[in-house]
Amino acid sequence: MSKELSREKVIVRTSVVGIITNIFLSVTKAVVGFFSNSIAIILDSLNNLSDALSSIITVIGAKLALKPADKKHPFGHGRSEYLSALIISVIILYAGTTSFIESVKKIITPKTPDYNYVSLALIIVAVFVKIFLGLYVKRTGKKVNSTSLVASGQDALMDSIVSASTLVAAVIFIITGKSFEAYIGVLISCLIIKSGIELVLETVSQILGERIESSLSKEIKKTVTSIDPEICGAYDLILNNYGPNTYWGSVHIEVPGSWDAVKIDGITRKIQNEVFNNHNVVLTAVGVYSVNSKNSQVAKMREEIETISKKYPDILQLHGFYVDNEAKLVRMDVVVAFECKNRHECLQNFQQDISALYPDYQFGLQLDNDMSD
Repeated sequence: MSKELSREKVIVRTSVVGIITNIFLSVTKAVVGFFSNSIAIILDSLNNLSDALSSIITVIGAKLALKPADKKHPFGHGRSEYLSALIISVIILYAGTTSFIESVKKIITPKTPDYNYVSLALIIVAVFVKIFLGLYVKRTGKKVNSTSLVASGQDALMDSIVSASTLVAAVIFIITGKSFEAYIGVLISCLIIKSGIELVLETVSQILGERIESSLSKEIKKTVTSIDPEICGAYDLILNNYGPNTYWGSVHIEVPGSWDAVKIDGITRKIQNEVFNNHNVVLTAVGVYSVNSKNSQVAKMREEIETISKKYPDILQLHGFYVDNEAKLVRMDVVVAFECKNRHECLQNFQQDISALYPDYQFGLQLDNDMSD
């Protein structure tokens, strides 16, 4: 069985557990809320119903993500999971907003609840069920890298707080005869809305495209440079995310200028195969920088230029360094931090400094982005 199918089975199985549990809790709380005249418990039951819907959306997203690539979507349908996570986040926001409005209404026109020990016992059970469900779903989501499951698990944990608040309100009412459930409902609604906003922002960030994890970047570069001892370095690793655990991208390598096309072709193909086998990442292109690796004069020149670059905190790296002594030309890529207020000005100042040190040479500097660690 492929990793994708195995992952999809885990997501579906976990979601089905969530659907069954939430439907059971929703029905139970609706009955308790109706007979105890508690708006907080009734809203909590509706919240559980929305959780069941979230789990159904998660299953649909996982199924859609497994659709094979086609002419219109050559990179597959993996991003469907991000869309399903976004829908779940919006549902959480809607549930929180609805709860807030209803709680405010009950503050304006309060109704006296009527709790009993059976209803309290059911609420206690519901709190523990939601805690265990939330931890299980969230842990599974992180294990299989499913944003939708993580969102559902976080929502379930928030629901346990909602249920606990209704329990606190009930205990306070039984002891003091004063009802605070509507006020507690407002407070919990704000927490749900906050959670929904955070999940929306997180999912949108993933859809826009985030920096790849430092550990993955370093592991891939280590694999690339291990292919041949003459590969001087791996740079410009760019990975595009087309769904959880689905990356397509490119990388540049520094190789001796003496390598011919036949050797470069063989090395780049081996790099692509090794990176895919070890990291499940598709490198669609492997670019090449030619370096004067065995020229002592060039090595000294590079060392001096790198020393100058250290005077600029925003210059993170130099690579693709090549010197054409006959043409008196030096070319290199200069990685300037995104935090730099004026990256082009930083590059120009750096070029002026190295031109003053080597006035006989022309410098072709390429401004590069800090795409990966």
